Amino acid sequence: MSTPFTPAEVRHAVELLASRSLIRLVTEIDDNGAIPPRRLAGTLPDLSTHQLRSASDTARAHALVRIAPGSGLELTEAGAELADLYDAMARWARRHAVPAPVCEFSRRIRHVLDLLAPSLSTERADALSPLTGDGAEAGLARPRTLLIQWLADNPQVARVPEPEPVA
Repeated sequence: MSTPFTPAEVRHAVELLASRSLIRLVTEIDDNGAIPPRRLAGTLPDLSTHQLRSASDTARAHALVRIAPGSGLELTEAGAELADLYDAMARWARRHAVPAPVCEFSRRIRHVLDLLAPSLSTERADALSPLTGDGAEAGLARPRTLLIQWLADNPQVARVPEPEPVA
């Protein structure tokens, strides 16, 4: 399967999708429903005010969440599909005990995205990074396919922002 992503687009998408605060926001809403904006800090107390604002702004800018009158931040269709993608990645990582047998959900997502990144800007489906040599990388084919499809459906996430013109 060919991938239409440049190395810069892959880096941008991976950095955005691997953001711990974005992962926490998307999965919290997926697990528990809409969050009133004023309750974000109480719902995600492990994130700073800056992290919450950044995650919320990023999620809205990339059409992953919207503000629903009367209920708060809720996932869009793209956000719900991203939550499913995160779950698929985390399942693979747990099954293969990477990056460690016990670790935080967002760390597992970051690890899988880092493993998949090299294969996203090539046309070779076999470009997956080798893992432990036990054939575990073959299991990455499904998360890779899901990620490519999600990125194809949500090109705004991979789009590298234009540099600001110097005044």
